[in-house]
Amino acid sequence: MSKEAVDSAALDASRTDASQAPADAGDAGYSKDLKARHVNMIAIGGAIGTGLFLGAGGRLHSAGPALALAYLVCGIFAFFVVRALGEMVLYRPSSGSFVSYAREFLGEKGAYFAGWMYFLNWSTTCIADITAIALYTHYWSFFTDIPQWVLALIALAVVLSVNLISVKYFGEMEFWFAIIKVAALTAFMIIGVFLLASQHEVGGGKPGLSMITDHGGFLPNGMMPVVIVMQGVVFAYASLELVGVAAGETKDPQKIVPRAVNSIMWRVGLFYVGSVVLLALLLPGSVYSADQSPFVTVLSKIGVPAAGDVMNFVVLTAAMSSLNSGLYSTGRILRSMAMAGSAPKFTARMNRNQVPYGGILLTASIGVLGVGLNRIVPDQAFEIVLNVASLGIIGTWVMIMVCHLAFVRRAKEGLITRPKFRLPGSGITEYVTIAFLLAVLCLMWQDAEVGRKTLFLIPIVGVALVIGWLGVRKRVDREAQGLTEPPHEKQDR
Repeated sequence: MSKEAVDSAALDASRTDASQAPADAGDAGYSKDLKARHVNMIAIGGAIGTGLFLGAGGRLHSAGPALALAYLVCGIFAFFVVRALGEMVLYRPSSGSFVSYAREFLGEKGAYFAGWMYFLNWSTTCIADITAIALYTHYWSFFTDIPQWVLALIALAVVLSVNLISVKYFGEMEFWFAIIKVAALTAFMIIGVFLLASQHEVGGGKPGLSMITDHGGFLPNGMMPVVIVMQGVVFAYASLELVGVAAGETKDPQKIVPRAVNSIMWRVGLFYVGSVVLLALLLPGSVYSADQSPFVTVLSKIGVPAAGDVMNFVVLTAAMSSLNSGLYSTGRILRSMAMAGSAPKFTARMNRNQVPYGGILLTASIGVLGVGLNRIVPDQAFEIVLNVASLGIIGTWVMIMVCHLAFVRRAKEGLITRPKFRLPGSGITEYVTIAFLLAVLCLMWQDAEVGRKTLFLIPIVGVALVIGWLGVRKRVDREAQGLTEPPHEKQDR
């Protein structure tokens, strides 16, 4: 081989090495048992949850048909966040996901903030989920005599057990949960379109544009209620970023992730915006309420037998799906952090089935506190934790966009190579998305009952993060310099 050929090969190799990010130590030891159908349905499951099945009722009542616009706007920004994350996933798949990317592009402080804000989101959402599951289960008379906290504990124990067995079981559970949600929504939309096309009476009135024009129009209560519900709408899209975490346990993320991410946009348009428009055309917004799924409201108005039972089962499934996803994702995120020293060492532990049980158990332990909350204040448990969770998801999404900005800057410097799958309008889209998310936080002040109380939590969360960082900073430095043994990587037998 000629000297020129050797030099050329060496240059190509050096370019390849430069374009490849250092492997995250937290990625070692995972199986690759998630298949394409699992990831695709995880993406669907992340886009469809209790925020639509249950939350849309109260939001339709307060915001009216304009709720569809709120879902569309928030959905577009949610898509930007997931698309940015998807680009970084194709650059380097990692179970540590955005925490791993924050570490590479922003340093360990960035990874620490991103990881613990994500944990804040999912640990409190875990409490909200088990509370919701208990409330939904009480719908059936057979369970009414069982205390709410007992049902919450049973739900946590069941989903925790599935998560600890293997990632394959998690994927299968999430796959079937998503199937149930999609089937229920599709069936409702078919019924709704039929009612609209046939002009079949719904609740004593004929469906159509008159349901909007004759009851206050597109903004029956003005613009402010639409602004106020933005916080809840953003939370409804929480868990879309789960695709980035799941990619670390798939065999072919280069093919699977782009398909899953790109499909999110039409799912948002069809399932969220489409269903809300349909609901607005079938009944006046004032008929819907926060206490009942809007789908049950419509079905009960046309006399569908057992509509409440069927939809309650679907909403219960959505809550179980969310709990399942939260335990899965925080287990992987905490392991990535633990390997760098910014999370407790035991959260790096894996069992013989290649499941990071330490992190999963830490999240579940917060869920146990939620069981206690259900025991003490069962009527307020859901609202209390939902406020905290909304701060966590907004903080996480902002960090993903900040990471992407640093990622693009590194690419422009020639240090890494961006994949062809890219965030549209990069360089502007990130700033616009961050501004929107921060605006949602500011607009929460207009909601004196819930939003304002949530904002008062920001200083408390900030102080806790600073104290935590001061506590782990020396360990993080030692880990970075290789002066200590890494967290326990050996699988427990």
